[in-house]
Amino acid sequence: MAIIKRLCISGYRSLRDVRLELDELTVVTGANGSGKSSLYRSLRLLADVAQGRAVPSLAIEGGLSSVLWAGPETLSQSVRRGVHPVQGTVRKGPVSLKLGFSSEDYGYAIDLGLPPPVPPSRFDRDPEIKIESLWAGLTLQRSNVFASRAGPSVRIRDEKGAWTQAITDLKTYDSMLTHCGDPRAAPELLNRRESMRAWRFYDHFRTDSDAPARRRQVGTRTPILASDGSDLAAAIGTIQEIGDIELLDSSIADAFPGGSIDVCETDGYFEIEMRQHGLLRPLKTSELSDGTLRYLLLIAALLTPRPPRLMILNEPETSLHPDLLPPLARLIVAASARSQIIVVSHAAELVASLREQGGKQVVLAKELGETVVMDDTSLSWTWPSR
Repeated sequence: MAIIKRLCISGYRSLRDVRLELDELTVVTGANGSGKSSLYRSLRLLADVAQGRAVPSLAIEGGLSSVLWAGPETLSQSVRRGVHPVQGTVRKGPVSLKLGFSSEDYGYAIDLGLPPPVPPSRFDRDPEIKIESLWAGLTLQRSNVFASRAGPSVRIRDEKGAWTQAITDLKTYDSMLTHCGDPRAAPELLNRRESMRAWRFYDHFRTDSDAPARRRQVGTRTPILASDGSDLAAAIGTIQEIGDIELLDSSIADAFPGGSIDVCETDGYFEIEMRQHGLLRPLKTSELSDGTLRYLLLIAALLTPRPPRLMILNEPETSLHPDLLPPLARLIVAASARSQIIVVSHAAELVASLREQGGKQVVLAKELGETVVMDDTSLSWTWPSR
């Protein structure tokens, strides 16, 4: 399946209207407060849509009203130039949070809004899914739509190009991805759902003394590292058994010259042991420094024997010594040969190293409270209309 080429967000926090062009390896950077975290969260929200968790995911963030763009509906050129002050205006369009992406093969977009005031409900602050669309190619057009959802109604185009009614009573909190994907009637919906469900997010692994990664765990075959790193030893052991053990060993040696790791097993419990140059005995996971442990977690995540379509790393440089950033960049580049990777970072050395090795750099900045993409090429994008 082709990589995601375009990512578009509208109405989410400071992302009033952001359109990004992505590559096999994309590093998103910018000053603190420029919108990097919002971009990361919006991607997580997109992944939650495919798992039927869009509404609970927004509730964790305070509900739809807490994540909506807080500025004026539109910003005129005179306001942007400072000729006129920013002022509130009467809203002309509906309250809307839009998320979308596309590849050379498929595109998908969703539009979330507020429910009507009647009939009354104690859940009247829950966002509703107003519109969804799945299409072929980079840009939505009337002729290339596979599936379309408007309110409770979902239509699917069959093999002959004719529209069929898939469902007429889809709940406002349910996505057509989770309820209409069918291997015969709607294989495109099913494939997109499963692809999005497989996206992986790694964000600020805990490395404190009580961190899950420092504890011994019952070892089971683990091709995918848990988001909290609790199964680190099992994940490393799985790479050693069915993964690229040569790349694993070289990645350890690249970051820690003369070092190596192994997995010891006691009564079914697994634990990492790390040998370092100059030490007379191996160190247990509980003895490793925060930076060393975090680096091992990144290795386990990036060298997974079951690479996803898309992996997103949020500030992977946290707690790492500057000397580890070049090896980390080489590790990420190696992993990007198997998965599309988005790195969100403000570490200048890591960003520069990834860019020098072929990564695409996207720089975010703030203008009048709005996140903008520097050197924006104004990507073509059409949202499905309500």
